[in-house]
Amino acid sequence: METAVSGGGVNGSGVIDSGPAGWGAVDSGVVDAEASAVRELVNNLIDRFAGPEVTGRLDREHAFNFELYEALASAGLIGLGNEASTTAPPDPRLEVAVLEELGAGPTSMAVCLVVQYMGMGLLAQYASVAQRRDILTPLAEGCSRIAFALTEPDGGTDVAAAMRTRAKRGSDGSWSLSGAKTWISGPLVADHLIVLARTAEPAVSSIDGITMFLVPQGASGVRINELDTFAIHGLDTCLVEFDDVRLPAHAVLGEVGLGFRQVLSTLNGERLNAAAVALGIARGALDAAARYARERVAFGRPIASFQAQQVRLVDCAIQIESARALLDRAATAAAEGKRADTLSAMAKVAASEAAVAATDTGMRVMAGAGFSTEFAMERFFRDARLYTFAPLTNDMLRNYLGEKHLGLPRCF
Repeated sequence: METAVSGGGVNGSGVIDSGPAGWGAVDSGVVDAEASAVRELVNNLIDRFAGPEVTGRLDREHAFNFELYEALASAGLIGLGNEASTTAPPDPRLEVAVLEELGAGPTSMAVCLVVQYMGMGLLAQYASVAQRRDILTPLAEGCSRIAFALTEPDGGTDVAAAMRTRAKRGSDGSWSLSGAKTWISGPLVADHLIVLARTAEPAVSSIDGITMFLVPQGASGVRINELDTFAIHGLDTCLVEFDDVRLPAHAVLGEVGLGFRQVLSTLNGERLNAAAVALGIARGALDAAARYARERVAFGRPIASFQAQQVRLVDCAIQIESARALLDRAATAAAEGKRADTLSAMAKVAASEAAVAATDTGMRVMAGAGFSTEFAMERFFRDARLYTFAPLTNDMLRNYLGEKHLGLPRCF
């Protein structure tokens, strides 16, 4: 297949080829074909390394699927063309294709890749030559992983104003980092963490005076404690503490004092990718519920023939396709360099709420079977709840849309 996008194409061996850096002109038909090939490739790997029994067992064991991750990396689906010379992220339409398929099966791996894609996007934009060589390239090749540490015990949506993590610069240019981050995805299986810390008091806005640092996971003074969470059991969620962690001058990612502003540039991508995972969960749950309804017999006929069941399932299908249309529009706008902020926010809200509706319906349709860990529905039901509040709560995104899309007075 012809390579026509910055993220690369799928070659004849089923591996993603690196494409040229930068966006350039993109033929939508070629991208659609590439996205379809990517979906097929992801699903082949899921069938081999993350079938229902494997995913269910790893969920119960709270264990990461290293085999699947390595297979995704070998197929080029982690990097999608990111490498040391890259200055722009891959086509977002390919990222969402990967994430939707993973979301419909091994959801925890989809969450892991949302973090990896975000980390690689930040590195592609702001890393030094050495950071690209030593950190970005191994990440893109799947030889290492990264975690993103922003949220703090005393601050979530308002984390910039509430940030207590501090980094102080010494006379030799080195840094001392102290503080804590919580609800951090994947630090136990990561090699580095991107950590945001306040390095100066804000002059005007609370988002100023914050710097990004690249911190080795095993650095002296880094303590990681896994949290006991309701869902996403195939990827650790942790409290990470930093006790006078010494970092060299070259640990800074991007510009000193502008780290939070630099992170803001990745928010569209994070919302798009969160929407893709939620859409995958919704689709996986609906497929499972409809399949069960066709097979389950009560009163002498399949329960799928009951009017009430059909209405519930069809309503979920409508929500899913509506969310998909928003996600496609947002991803296309982002790929073409157009404004995608409101569309990506809408897509995230629509997809996450479609996922909640589909999993709730699935539990009702499957009844006792849905309550059993023998089936994936209970895992979908739990996992879907993540994206109602991450990366921002849906209420906060509605407030954002009220201001940016409808021109209403700001309420936060």
